[in-house]
Amino acid sequence: MKIETLKEIIKKKLSNEQFAVLTNLSNGSSEIFKLGIPISKNFINYKNEIENYYNLKKNGIIDGTEILIQNYIKPVEVIIVGAVHITQYLIEFLKDLNFNVTIVDPREFFITKQKFQNIKITNEWPEEFFKKIATNSNTALITLTHDPKIDEPALKYALKQKFFYIGALGSKKTHEKRCGRLKEDGFNDEEISSILGPIGIKLGGKSAPEIALSIVAQLVYETNKLLLNSKN
Repeated sequence: MKIETLKEIIKKKLSNEQFAVLTNLSNGSSEIFKLGIPISKNFINYKNEIENYYNLKKNGIIDGTEILIQNYIKPVEVIIVGAVHITQYLIEFLKDLNFNVTIVDPREFFITKQKFQNIKITNEWPEEFFKKIATNSNTALITLTHDPKIDEPALKYALKQKFFYIGALGSKKTHEKRCGRLKEDGFNDEEISSILGPIGIKLGGKSAPEIALSIVAQLVYETNKLLLNSKN
């Protein structure tokens, strides 16, 4: 592999771009592939097969060829509102999965109390934070503070942007009250029903690690649904 190609791979990985690396095993040539970018003569004869593997996010030698494709998938963005105890366990579970995580909490005490390593943390109100970043339907939101002044502006933003995963911590009674306030603010039943609350799959656990595990399991499940739908 040429040094220029390797440098470009590193650059794209750091910028969290989605791309693939093609290698022609018959002559050792390699290049970066993205949809819409012209393909060199080493790979042009297999353009349809390459695009198919790319869209399916498959890795390996393309059937009937000597072309190896390695897909680098853009990580899913996960925004956690609340630097609480559960968040520490969430980070532990998420660190080995393909997620980019940002923690948002305007309460400086919580930011300094909890210990988070190698995680983006912002000490801002959600409405201010969301003004500064780009999001889309591939973004996930997890709210954990139990404080409507903090959680609900984030939930409203996520509903308007149609995040693929929106989860809110709280009991059934808390969630019913939350949904009532959102309805008063103009959100319809279909929009509100997209909020997973109480958050997490039902594992029966009560401790912080067990709650975090139930949230991660639900997030992974919804993420896999998202990826499956993108392939169809």
